[in-house]
Amino acid sequence: MPIFEYRCRKCGEVFECLVRKGDVPVCPGCGSEDLTKLMSMFSTNVREGSGGQSSCAACSGGTCSTCKG
Repeated sequence: MPIFEYRCRKCGEVFECLVRKGDVPVCPGCGSEDLTKLMSMFSTNVREGSGGQSSCAACSGGTCSTCKG
């Protein structure tokens, strides 16, 4: 059950929607089914090498509280 990001072609609202098999997503703003699926970024928590340092979007060196580096 993936979460997809959509933009409504009718009103322009951008929203996320959990889509189950057979479901048709609907704009929460205007109720339209005329949607465009957007490409979204995703994040992972992967530690590189044996040094235990990680990197995240909040910092560039793995030293913030988000990545706990």
